[in-house]
Amino acid sequence: MYSRQDLDLLREKGISQAQIETQLHHFHTGFPYLTIVAAASVGKGIMKVMKEEEETYLKAWEDYLKSEKKVTKFVPASGAATRMFKDLYAFLDATYEEPVTAFEKTFFSQLTQFAFFVSLDETCKDLFGKGAEALCKEGKFKEVAAALLYSEGLNYGNMPKGLLLFHKYPEGNRTPVGEHLTEGTFYAKKADGKVHVHFTVSEEHRELFELLVAARKSNYEFKLGASFSVFYSIQKPSTDTLAVDMQNQPFRDEDNTLLFRPGGHGALIENLNDIDSDIIFIKNIDNVVPDRLKENEAHYKKLLAGILVTMQQRAFGYLRKLESKKVAPEELEEMLAFTENELCISHPETFDTDDALKAYLERKLNRPFRVCGMVKNEGEPGGGPFITVNPDGTASLQILESSQINKHDAKAMDAFKNGSHFNPVDVVCGVKCYQDDKFDLTKFVDPNTGFISHKSKNGKDLKALELPGLWNGAMSDWNTIFVDVPVSTFNPVKTVNDLLRPEHQS
Repeated sequence: MYSRQDLDLLREKGISQAQIETQLHHFHTGFPYLTIVAAASVGKGIMKVMKEEEETYLKAWEDYLKSEKKVTKFVPASGAATRMFKDLYAFLDATYEEPVTAFEKTFFSQLTQFAFFVSLDETCKDLFGKGAEALCKEGKFKEVAAALLYSEGLNYGNMPKGLLLFHKYPEGNRTPVGEHLTEGTFYAKKADGKVHVHFTVSEEHRELFELLVAARKSNYEFKLGASFSVFYSIQKPSTDTLAVDMQNQPFRDEDNTLLFRPGGHGALIENLNDIDSDIIFIKNIDNVVPDRLKENEAHYKKLLAGILVTMQQRAFGYLRKLESKKVAPEELEEMLAFTENELCISHPETFDTDDALKAYLERKLNRPFRVCGMVKNEGEPGGGPFITVNPDGTASLQILESSQINKHDAKAMDAFKNGSHFNPVDVVCGVKCYQDDKFDLTKFVDPNTGFISHKSKNGKDLKALELPGLWNGAMSDWNTIFVDVPVSTFNPVKTVNDLLRPEHQS
């Protein structure tokens, strides 16, 4: 089935024939839907922290930062900003020359409010001999849009979001990369002033990230009283997935080579697994705010982290007790109650012996921990928090996307549509065990939680396989705690006009 050329390509990528066969099997059979018990809500899977409790958790995190433990901020930043400008691309393709839609009118009427305006204005002068505002007054709106998006100008349509100017500051406007470095000092700075930040980037844009950080790093360090340790990683070629045609046969390019596609953000579990750290914060590249709002965001980041280390230490104490073999029946009951009440894991059967219960507790407690902020559902797109049935028959907390839900299951669809909260990707991870060894995070992935999407290449239809999402199936077998946080902590930039929201203006 595979030619020498195919085998050479597999070796180059580090992909085995067994992986290919597994992927082909998924294309033929599809992925099973998850069984939903209920949407998680406050009091039923989502923790609501009272004001009087906050201080305890904040103190726990403050103490942790004084320890020798390593803390890292992990930011997936490889995605291009193309979708952020889809409305402007549509305008450039339209037959009309002046703004017609509400989006277009808003963008051009408030052009000077964008942090990138000065750069755009200079680019327009270089390309057309006139600034952006002057061109708009002459009705040359498409020239302005082209100067922003195309490679002859700022090339924003093909750049990663992390490198675009988002926010205005008197000392110089700032990109999301700069905002994430600054933000890290608010909740991830150790007692020695060190802040570890890890960006996942594309090979194509890695040098641009490195140059930007090198140019700004010393100024940030001086201003913020911090020392930044910045690392980068690329999505591994071994996590690419095979594309197939509509008959589920390997899709071949015009030169007859097999076509592989990136496996989605779930592939980043490999990058996360390579980080030598005790605690890792995960946050999307575009969910940043100006400095005036960072204290509020940091408060809840520290709260989530404090809950994590507090719950993790309780689990560690239980595991050491289990390891000692000196556990009283009432202590076993306390541990079981912890898994049920704090970690929201339900077990459908009783345990015949204490040894069976001990084995179960060891298995459930000795896993990576994550605490995820959840915000009230106000119609934003994205997955949400649910209680679902696991492969071992237990039920626990999971973050689901719509693709994982059976559209013909009325109960499941009702739960998905009417869930009280959604996932803003605000995660704090504990990735070491009670013996201080690093977990192999790839061992806690549910491989049956990927999904298949339809794409095209050179005018031909194809199917693509997405790996289990980073905060979905890739963390399926983690201990999970959901915490209610205010929507003020969620300020993503999905379209360029989102930068005009009050939260993103100085």
